[in-house]
Amino acid sequence: MFKEKVATLLEDVLEENKSLFLIDFSVASDNSIKVVLDGDHGVTLQDCMKVSRAIEHNLDREEQDFSLEVTSAGATSPIVLPRQYAKNIGRKLKVRTETGTFEGNLTATTDKGIVLEWKAREPKPVGKGKVTVQKKEEIDFSDIKEAKVIITF
Repeated sequence: MFKEKVATLLEDVLEENKSLFLIDFSVASDNSIKVVLDGDHGVTLQDCMKVSRAIEHNLDREEQDFSLEVTSAGATSPIVLPRQYAKNIGRKLKVRTETGTFEGNLTATTDKGIVLEWKAREPKPVGKGKVTVQKKEEIDFSDIKEAKVIITF
């Protein structure tokens, strides 16, 4: 019952800001609530505070004790929802699938998956040496086992 009440409060506050979406939500047996958010344009500290206050101010600590943690998905967190790919277009990703691992720039998303592009050095078809070729891979969301943004400085 407690978890359902928190879930309803969370849905209500996310309904107010359509650019935010839920990545993870859990309530442990000791009533510790953990909410992980992401947003189409990122998540600000004010966004986390607003969600935290919307939940905390509508629960009674006299009735039930709880702890609450509201965070944003970290820069090194895996991408778990198709909606997260759109905000990462232009960034370099490492994508693991059943057939292998791909590293490349995310150039597009579709209803079914993503498009990665990268350059590779391959032997020349004729003669010695190597030539740089442009590679492109379309990967369905269902084939992705893990995807992470590669952070470069």
